[in-house]
Amino acid sequence: MRTIIFANGKIADYTFLSALLHKDDFLIAADGGTLHCLRVGKVPHLIVGDLDSLAPNVVEDLGNKGVIIERYPAEKNETDLELAIEHAMRTDVNEILLVGALGGRLDQTIANLFLMAQRQWSVPIRLVDAEQQAELLQPGSILELTFPIGSTVSAIPLTPTVTGICYSGLLYPLTDQTLHFGSTRGISNEIVTLPATVTIKSGALLIIQTKPDLFD
Repeated sequence: MRTIIFANGKIADYTFLSALLHKDDFLIAADGGTLHCLRVGKVPHLIVGDLDSLAPNVVEDLGNKGVIIERYPAEKNETDLELAIEHAMRTDVNEILLVGALGGRLDQTIANLFLMAQRQWSVPIRLVDAEQQAELLQPGSILELTFPIGSTVSAIPLTPTVTGICYSGLLYPLTDQTLHFGSTRGISNEIVTLPATVTIKSGALLIIQTKPDLFD
């Protein structure tokens, strides 16, 4: 089962979001992310969070429609998005897409990206919007890049050291190389042939793909 989690960040392209959704997706809204879900004509199966970003009448109406509401206190140690991911991990999920997690407050965006490296999640998690996609690469897996030729690819270490980095299909190839946390060496590569892939031997590497027309 694929799970879509709606975060409470900015979404600029609802047409993209509508096209992204499948009929059988399980929809989780992290607090104010509920409004993004409703904006594309969908009712979430579950709402998670302290609900400080939702009007009480909206919460009541969705509860009356059978939406499961998992309410938490405002004073808590996790963000609403983290709680939503943890709930998804307790279900029969094989892929998680986070939408509305790459735009808005800078602190929230950074926290959302680092959240992927917080622990060894049991299924892949991708942060997606119309122009960009972020995914964490773990050792032993092959990440096949899905964006078109000409797209920018950046590799950002989220552990002190990432070893055995290998690229295929990128303008600046790497073979069995090492990157350290804070290094900018992996920024702004480019997809030149497909399929293009990235693999590593150890560590956690954040891969961000950006479509070529984003800054035109």
